[in-house]
Amino acid sequence: MLQRTSDAVVNHPRTSRRQAIQIGSVGILGLGMNHLSGLQSLAKESPPPSAKSVIYIFLSGGLTQHDSFDPKPDAPVDVRGEFAPIATKTPGVQVCEHLPMLAQCSDKWALVRSLTHTSNDHSQGHHIMLTGRSELPRGFRGSEPASTDDPCIASVANRVMPRRNNLPPAAVLPEKLVHVSGRTIPGQFAGVMGAQYDPWFIEASQFRSSQYIHGAFPEYGFHRWEGLTNPAEYRFEAPRLELQQGVLKNHFRARTALLQDYQRQRAVLDRVASVESFDRFRQQAISMLTAESVHQALDVHSADSRLQDRYGRNSFGWSLLMARQLVQAGVRMVQVNLGNDESWDTHEAAFGNLKNYLLPPTDRAVSALIEDLDGLGLLEDTMIVMAGEFGRTPKIFTFQGAQSGLPGRDHWGAVQTVFFAGGGVKGGHVVGASDRMGGYPSADPQTPENMAATIYHALGLPPTIAWHDDLNRPHQVYHDEPIAGLFS
Repeated sequence: MLQRTSDAVVNHPRTSRRQAIQIGSVGILGLGMNHLSGLQSLAKESPPPSAKSVIYIFLSGGLTQHDSFDPKPDAPVDVRGEFAPIATKTPGVQVCEHLPMLAQCSDKWALVRSLTHTSNDHSQGHHIMLTGRSELPRGFRGSEPASTDDPCIASVANRVMPRRNNLPPAAVLPEKLVHVSGRTIPGQFAGVMGAQYDPWFIEASQFRSSQYIHGAFPEYGFHRWEGLTNPAEYRFEAPRLELQQGVLKNHFRARTALLQDYQRQRAVLDRVASVESFDRFRQQAISMLTAESVHQALDVHSADSRLQDRYGRNSFGWSLLMARQLVQAGVRMVQVNLGNDESWDTHEAAFGNLKNYLLPPTDRAVSALIEDLDGLGLLEDTMIVMAGEFGRTPKIFTFQGAQSGLPGRDHWGAVQTVFFAGGGVKGGHVVGASDRMGGYPSADPQTPENMAATIYHALGLPPTIAWHDDLNRPHQVYHDEPIAGLFS
């Protein structure tokens, strides 16, 4: 078994008064703790580096399989829905008519039409599909994240992957998933690993409106039952990794030199492990603040105008463009939440919302990401995965209390289609199948554990890798095999 000797134990050392004074020297730099939140995932030693990366596109709310990648044209009308299927570039493979751009590049992507788990609950489904663990942890509280939750896939990557080019191994953008009630959805964090292994959250979707709305802002923002709604003063811009106001770069360098002088003077003090660890994080913060490549990776608005048009000038397009730039800059795994919490929860007005607000920007942005990575020679070494927390019910219905009076589909964990591209995936291929009604797997069922193992495999992680908790107990990263038949 591969054991990371330097990262085998998570230490929580006590800090003396003198050590606290030493640590306090970081204040000379004018850095706040928010600059360090994404930097604490670096291990002293790491598995051998590889060029593999993953972009995990998460569709919070649950994409309907019938009205996207698993159409059922021969099913009864109250199952097949309003959309017609269209042919793709791959003979025999059809998708929804509102995914024409993806249909034209189907030779570069594959589908798993048989992923299954047992939960129809949003919070449970988020935890299951973001952690890759079908069984919920003991004492799971869907109302809020807990320290007993399983670590999300991005946190596992953060824990065991090497850092490259001044950037943390794993990032999530453009926002955390927060419910309309204000509670934060569980499953997005490091859980039992400890908060120091949370992924780097890049809060790029910035609102001044308190209204709860959805979609690909500003072009496609919508309210689930009232149609098109855009937030007031919406901006898509990653928080700048910049110095405090009034601290120019030459002043920053002067402060750094002053700090180095201070450090030389404190050489007579005890060198303790906790201070050395903090110094490492401080150096990471300095590196991120001064590295032009980091700022460029977070700036989508300076990208070529035609490229922005190709992705779409909205939160979906900008998010996937930023993900590509981050991967190119050295981030190993990027989770992109396409839509804020439960945007894809199409209980009512499903067909209008999918047709007008959700599928078009997704079709454009995901196909652009595939073609962009391919043109840059990065597709073979970058896997794209797209899934939600569950699928949707076979039966279309108008639920009691629907404010629009229009039909939709309910939550359905029994089956969903997961989209894969790049990273060695065999394009133009379909793994598994759902039954005639699109309700259950009929061939080659797969689990969230299989999906997570596929991601870890694409990242180049060996199947024996484990991380260790504060009692030095090993926790395996893989909990099943990668999905057979996906790779060339």
